[in-house]
Amino acid sequence: MRRICLTLPTNRPCAATITAVAEEAAYAVRHFDAEVHLLILDSCAAPAYAEHAETVRRIPDDPRIVVHHLDEPRQRDFLRRAIDRSAAVKPDLLLELMLPAGLSYGACTNRAFLLAAALGCESVHRRDSDSRYQVVGGEPVFPVHHELLSLGRPAADAARHVTETALTADRMNRRVAMVGSSFVGELSVDIGEIHRVDPGVYHDMVGLWAPMDWSSEQKRHLADESFRGAGTDAFTADHSTLTVVDPMRVDMCNIAFHGVHEHVPLPPATDTIGSDYFLIHLVHDAALPGVLHNRNIVNFYTGERRTDSGFTAYQLRFVKFLLSMLYFNSVYDHMARAGTSLLDAQGQVRASAVARLVRRSAGLDRSENVHRLDVLDTAYRKLGGRYAEFADLLGRRRERLLDEARGDIEDFALLTESWEPLVDAARRSHVPRTPGQRP
Repeated sequence: MRRICLTLPTNRPCAATITAVAEEAAYAVRHFDAEVHLLILDSCAAPAYAEHAETVRRIPDDPRIVVHHLDEPRQRDFLRRAIDRSAAVKPDLLLELMLPAGLSYGACTNRAFLLAAALGCESVHRRDSDSRYQVVGGEPVFPVHHELLSLGRPAADAARHVTETALTADRMNRRVAMVGSSFVGELSVDIGEIHRVDPGVYHDMVGLWAPMDWSSEQKRHLADESFRGAGTDAFTADHSTLTVVDPMRVDMCNIAFHGVHEHVPLPPATDTIGSDYFLIHLVHDAALPGVLHNRNIVNFYTGERRTDSGFTAYQLRFVKFLLSMLYFNSVYDHMARAGTSLLDAQGQVRASAVARLVRRSAGLDRSENVHRLDVLDTAYRKLGGRYAEFADLLGRRRERLLDEARGDIEDFALLTESWEPLVDAARRSHVPRTPGQRP
């Protein structure tokens, strides 16, 4: 029986999502020879945490499903013990990177990776609290179906469980490292209003994601493709492809990893959208087999984003994402050039090779980011209203943002250098019990 970790990190009330993900766990054990550890990493305040705890208590009992509902103190306790056991050089900094005070999409998933290792799980399957499953004929469409059909199998075996294969013969002996799909519904990044107000400004801003040497046409195409997921088409029938998965076709709300997450972590940057997408690029650039399926999850926006404070926070996360691309575009380019040389003789990612590329990128001239901030200042002011007010805030934080972008990539290099010993230490660490957890 394979043991898997189905994880839901959350910092917002999401009782309905917890119930839905528990139903996905039940689907997994009904249809596959699997034991599911449902891991809810809860950063909510006490009232929401209590609501979630009550929801967890109502999950139907099944001996093949073990539910772990961990608040931040329990997560911190586990992390401190694992970090100390790893003999890390900078233990206090590592703890801060793993459980920062600010919002970090990468850090919450990194915690799931370590806890999955401690639980003896061979794979991690991530869902998000601001998403739900499509329903067809009254039944939810669960991504875990395709994940358990193929993940971790040699590609030659996985080929029997997919609709089509687009993988070269020399890669068929490698194991499927990732299975994923995308989303339907609202944009994954809350910038749709910008597109409605001024499509030209939208393209200028989103185009800053691209390397600076890309043509205007390439940047426009990227902007047209970005953050849209699978569009709005509803699921009708299964389709899956064994391939080297294009990072633009999958989303972290609908993803599962095998092996690769135990060698390289996600960037732990705070208040930065997209900080959890690194492994998707790594799997692609190292030419590891993956499966792309069409059981897309439904993305929706929470009310908090529509408040003034939510607007400002989200626009800052978007700006920090664009500034991070100075460094990540360089790392992605070098990883693509390295290709399969990123792998060792066993077909596993060489963490040291990735860490060197990340560390090297931290020395890049930041003039590109100065240009990005200039373009953003002009764009936000052209949009007017609260966007122009946000431009004033960017002006005041300009130097700080430039420094943070460089500091974030340096932190990622440190975490990558420390990751494999930390995972090994996690395997030897006890996971705190959830209050009232069934044996």
